[in-house]
Amino acid sequence: MTRTDTKSTVLLRHHLKALRLPTVLAECEKVAQRAATENVDHLAFLLQVCELELIERERKAAERRLKAARFPAAKTLDGFDFAARPSVNKPLVLDLVRGDYLSRHENVLLVGPSGTGKTHLAIALGMAACAQGMRVRFWRVTELITALREADEERHLHRLRGQLAKLDVLVLDEFGYVPASKAGAELLFDVIATAYERSSVLLTTNLPFEHWTEVLGNERLTEAALDRLTHRCHIVETTGESYRLQDAKRRRSPAKM
Repeated sequence: MTRTDTKSTVLLRHHLKALRLPTVLAECEKVAQRAATENVDHLAFLLQVCELELIERERKAAERRLKAARFPAAKTLDGFDFAARPSVNKPLVLDLVRGDYLSRHENVLLVGPSGTGKTHLAIALGMAACAQGMRVRFWRVTELITALREADEERHLHRLRGQLAKLDVLVLDEFGYVPASKAGAELLFDVIATAYERSSVLLTTNLPFEHWTEVLGNERLTEAALDRLTHRCHIVETTGESYRLQDAKRRRSPAKM
């Protein structure tokens, strides 16, 4: 390598660092060598390194979105046993995972007994939304209400509301397991009302709609929440015995000889 080449390489590395192009910095010399071997022109070389930079940036952005979503576990539709849950509308779920409903700010309500795969489906749809560039956040309903109450008491509720309002998808898990206090129900309703026609809500619940008053405590509040959630929404029903109960039965059963 000549002195001029060495100086050019040093300057190039400096400029690429200043421009914050780490993938181009890491790959440019290898791509340049391959381009020279294949007799690729300068514009084709530039296209290749730019594509590598874009691919890596999107990969890192997707990782950041997944981390920010705070899913309790990674779940995909490949791991969901549709045969064991014939009540689940598979064509609808496969259509939803494409994400067209997100641009229309439609909701998805997953309704069924505990342990029938609602959370799995909600996470799978949420992760698919992350892969499509959406800002997603997963909350168990009880944890969200607690966070809202604490934010209200500590006088930074406006900040948390602002963070929630910026989401493209809000995943609310386990609605119906614990009744909310009057203040908690009102704060949760405010989140649902803010999301209405601005973002999509994915909500899992073990309660039929007619029993939602048991959680929110107020018929008028319940009607208003249901009105917003069920307007332009998709309902996925899951039925059958709990996966966890089935697993416990298998573990208790004596091994076959």
